[in-house]
Amino acid sequence: MDAIRVTVRRGDVVEAVHRVHVATTDGRFWGDPELTFYFRSSAKPIQAIPFVEGYDDLGDDEIAIACASHRAEPAQLDAVRKVLARADVTVDDLENGLQEGRPDGKLGHNCSGKHAGMLAACRAHDWALHPYRDPAHPLQQRIASLIGGGPVAVDGCGVPTFPSSLVDAARLLTRTPPRIRNAMRARPELVGGSTDATDTDLMRLRDGWIAKGGAEGLFCAAHEDGLGIALKTEDGAYRAIGPALAHVLGVDELAETPVRNSRGEVVGAITLAAR
Repeated sequence: MDAIRVTVRRGDVVEAVHRVHVATTDGRFWGDPELTFYFRSSAKPIQAIPFVEGYDDLGDDEIAIACASHRAEPAQLDAVRKVLARADVTVDDLENGLQEGRPDGKLGHNCSGKHAGMLAACRAHDWALHPYRDPAHPLQQRIASLIGGGPVAVDGCGVPTFPSSLVDAARLLTRTPPRIRNAMRARPELVGGSTDATDTDLMRLRDGWIAKGGAEGLFCAAHEDGLGIALKTEDGAYRAIGPALAHVLGVDELAETPVRNSRGEVVGAITLAAR
């Protein structure tokens, strides 16, 4: 089948069209199942495995924030601080950089939870704390063994990221251990955000699903029954994911995203293109 077309309309005029490629583990696809890209933040639930392997008393909040691309909401920053305290480190130990427009320096970076979890994993496994983002570090070697693939590139927050085809990406989150799955389901608002986060929304709207978005319009999800799915917007526009996901999984609540102006007024909509 052709890639799913999602339109961005302002008033009565279509201002943009996005093509979304989709693959599922039960053999369905829209567009190119061999489309290749990097996992980016969609891999965070797998990158969190060494953290979870190191402790038997983690709270759901600690695990969820290690899987998060957070929005620096107060509860999210508190969860990052909790993981840093567990690792007996400070914000200065985080090897992510700064993120423009975010509060609290490196703590406010949307990947700080992942980085805090990596530091805590190093502490638990008696690995050197720094440079934990080096591909040769034992932590990154363990993550590479879990994800696989190559050649490795550098993600936006400085850690290694791995390439994948769309059909392989559909399997990614089906490998998420139950402890991580349960934490994401228990605290979905920490994984994305309290509002307007498609991965959080899917976990809230439909039982059994976990989901994680990634940069450049990537979205991976898996159901507890073993079904996995990956969506990738060809032009990297994440705003097209909701309507495409609604089309594939029947999550009607995500079928239309309002376009708002700076006053908060609805001036258009992002929807599936008319056939």
